[in-house]
Amino acid sequence: MSPNAPSSAPRRVLRTVLPSLAVLCVAGVLFSTRRMLMMSAPRCMAGRWHGCYDTFNGVMLMTLVAVPLSVLVAWALASWRRARGAGSTWAWRSSLAEVGMVHGTVPLVWLTMMPGLAPGVAPRRVSLVPLRDLVTMGTGGIIGNLLVFAALGFFAPMRFASLASVPRVLALGAACSVLVEVAQYVLWLDRVSSVDDVLVNATGALLAGLASRRWWRTPADTPSDRPDPVPAPVG
Repeated sequence: MSPNAPSSAPRRVLRTVLPSLAVLCVAGVLFSTRRMLMMSAPRCMAGRWHGCYDTFNGVMLMTLVAVPLSVLVAWALASWRRARGAGSTWAWRSSLAEVGMVHGTVPLVWLTMMPGLAPGVAPRRVSLVPLRDLVTMGTGGIIGNLLVFAALGFFAPMRFASLASVPRVLALGAACSVLVEVAQYVLWLDRVSSVDDVLVNATGALLAGLASRRWWRTPADTPSDRPDPVPAPVG
């Protein structure tokens, strides 16, 4: 028996179990939210803006529907990179990171940019006192704000070596959140531009980045540095 067998066996088990758990978790979320998502299904399937793209349910539904397309785009990018000589690992990691950043961030930013009840009429509101709004967010609001830039924090350091550090991931999440809050104020969307949103958004990006830390890209990682393994000649 190979001396690496005992250590490789748990890895094989993890590679089998973790994807299965992920699928089960996604299936559980879809099952528990099926009624909420299906409320917007007729309007979304009909291509109607009102009731689909201007509602939370509709945006989340279309985000889920677009998952196969995102997977296809990632596969196409990885195939293109491999055809140009990149290693399989590097090609897939870069492609998944690029698609994951977009697919996981754009819908949530879209939701944060939806206007309130009186856009352009209600006074612009700014809250610059830290932690004052945090107590009024509620559990759902805190979780939602943690997720806004979670995909960006998870995938960006996997794709860009220049972002592969804890301070830079935190700064990336904070900078993007500040841009959103400023845009909400400038566009007069009847939403509160709050420093607490920035704090929670940045924290979510950081936590997600820490979750992907083992796959962060280093300056030495280049397409040529990660070639596909060449089998040794037999005999």
